[in-house]
Amino acid sequence: MILVDLVLMLVSSMVLIISVLVGVAFMVLLERKV
Repeated sequence: MILVDLVLMLVSSMVLIISVLVGVAFMVLLERKV
């Protein structure tokens, strides 16, 4: 059970980091277009 919780934490943190990176890249692209 502890291992499953650890894996879930790692996956959720990775998804969070990826979403933040995508958001930042999207904002940069929008600023460059304007």
